[in-house]
Amino acid sequence: PTMDFLMSGLAACGACVFTNPLEVVKTRMQLQGELQAPGTYQRHYRNVFHAFITIGKVDGLAALQKGLAPALLYQFLMNGIRLGTYGLVEAGGYLHTAEGTLNPFRSAAAGALAGVMGAYLGSPIYMVKTHLQAQAASEIAVGHQYKHQGMFQALTEIGQKHGLVGLWRGALGSLPRVIIGSSTQLCTFSSTKDLLSQWEVFPPQSWKVALAAAMVSGIAVVLAMTPFDVASTRLYNQPTDAQGKGLMYRGILDALLQTARSEGIFGMYKGIGASYFRLGPHTILSLFFWDQLRSLYYTYTK
Repeated sequence: PTMDFLMSGLAACGACVFTNPLEVVKTRMQLQGELQAPGTYQRHYRNVFHAFITIGKVDGLAALQKGLAPALLYQFLMNGIRLGTYGLVEAGGYLHTAEGTLNPFRSAAAGALAGVMGAYLGSPIYMVKTHLQAQAASEIAVGHQYKHQGMFQALTEIGQKHGLVGLWRGALGSLPRVIIGSSTQLCTFSSTKDLLSQWEVFPPQSWKVALAAAMVSGIAVVLAMTPFDVASTRLYNQPTDAQGKGLMYRGILDALLQTARSEGIFGMYKGIGASYFRLGPHTILSLFFWDQLRSLYYTYTK
């Protein structure tokens, strides 16, 4: 079991190094024009590619890896717990019916539960990651600008000012994103993999099965998850009063409603391009690394 947790954490970190620049782009696109009607604000980031170029030019290339430390730590915790728990439940045979077929409901429930545990524990780190990734040169800055020096400094400062409550601010608001993301991802990934194996599209045990399954599951995930992701990013990044309470949104529902009201339905899907380009490769890479690490481990320990 410990190896399972370790391997899933490492797999996620490997993927994160490649996809963190897209996370930076996604965060900024989600905060751009916050609660402003379309067309009433200057769009610093027109699309994913334009955002890449703008950030690289104005903030410098290193800025594309902003928040990498908390991102890696969060991925390790979150996915170690999530994929590790899911792997244990799967190995225990709880996800299959008596006939041996995968039960999609059990699979989705296990995915959601495992995801919630990981996300809640890792929430302070995710919040700091959001703050760091939003920090930009004033001419391309979007959203509230925190002035953190780095992850540890930020966590200590928030902890000293607002205590545990301040560190776990926005944690509940991040749960719908994770529940929907986790269950959609693991459920569509497992069932697509089963179908592809049944249809013998690829040779058995081929990495292409995992790759194709992850690409399909990526589409389902961004469609289901983006509105909650936008709301969650904004909850984390909002300015706070002296008590550490958010000044713009009361909670996830309030954030969703305000966004829909001021920015329309497309406002709720801000950064979806960056999300897919991030999530597609991230899902593919982490599940791919996870599958590979597991098969290596089992080959050498059996």
